Amino acid sequence: MSTPKHHVGVIGGSGLYAMSALTDVHEETVSTPFGDPSDAIIVGSLGDTRFYFLPRHGRGHRIPPHRINYRANIFALKLLGARQLISVSAVGSLREDVHPGEVLMVDQYIDRTRSRTGSFFDDVGLVAHVGLADPTDPSLSAVVADALRAGGATVHASGTYLCMEGPQFSTRAESHLYRSWGAAVIGMTGMPEAKLAREAELPYASMALVTDYDCWHTGHAAVTVDEVIKVMSRNVSTARAALAAVRDWPAPEASPATSALASALITDPSHVRRDVRERLALLIGKYLPVQAP
Repeated sequence: MSTPKHHVGVIGGSGLYAMSALTDVHEETVSTPFGDPSDAIIVGSLGDTRFYFLPRHGRGHRIPPHRINYRANIFALKLLGARQLISVSAVGSLREDVHPGEVLMVDQYIDRTRSRTGSFFDDVGLVAHVGLADPTDPSLSAVVADALRAGGATVHASGTYLCMEGPQFSTRAESHLYRSWGAAVIGMTGMPEAKLAREAELPYASMALVTDYDCWHTGHAAVTVDEVIKVMSRNVSTARAALAAVRDWPAPEASPATSALASALITDPSHVRRDVRERLALLIGKYLPVQAP
C-alpha cells in the first residue's frame, strides 16, 4: 500500500465516512490531555489521501453543541495525523439569496457562544494569542468548493457564519439582529472549533450545508428538527461526493495557519513548566521543547 500524500480530517455527521471507495477502513479510539473526543475516529484511504472522520455529535447525535469537547476533537485529529481539517455542518440561512439545499464556504465568523472553552491555552500557565483575522484557509476552501460545483451543487464562495450557543434555535428578534450584522448563515458548532484549529496550526475550511431560513423569513416556516434532518440527509450525500472527488489537496505548509503559534506564545519560556510542555507537546513542541524548567 502506498504512503498517503494527503491527510485530511473531516468533522461532521456520521454518514460522511460511508464512501464506498474507501480502503483500509478502521476505527481509532484516542485519548487526549483534554479528555475524550466525541467518538472513535474512522480512518480510511482513497487514492493518495488518508481521511480521518469524526462525528462531531457522536454517532446517533448524542452530544448537544454546547457540550461537545471541541478541544479533544481537534487534538485527537492532529494526534492521528490530520494536517488540514474540513468542517461539515448544518446551518440556517440569514440571506434571501442563500437557499436551503445550497452550500456556503465560510470565510468569517461571529462568535456568540458563552459556555465553551475556546483555547488549548486556558489555565495552563502558558498564554497564546493567535491571529484569527482570516479564520478559514482560502486554498482549502476553494478546492472543496470546486469539487462541490463539479458535482452539481450550488456553492456560495464566502460568507459569515454566526455561531450561537444553542441548543435552542433563535428567537425571531435574534434572527433579524444577526441579519443586520451581515451574517450569511447561523449554526451552533463553528466556534470554538475554528479557533482551536488555528491554535493547533491546522488549515481549516467550513462547508456549511444550508437546511432552512432560520425563523426570520415570513415566506417560510420557522426551522424545525424534521426539516433540518430532511434537507441535511440530501446535503450529506453532496458533501460525501465532493470529498471523494478531490484529488489535489493544497499543501498544508503553504498555509499561514501552520505557523500560527510562531508569534503567538507570549509567556516567558523560563516560566513554562515541564509538565505543561509535555501536555501540549503536540502543539508547541517545535517552539518550546520539553526540557527541565
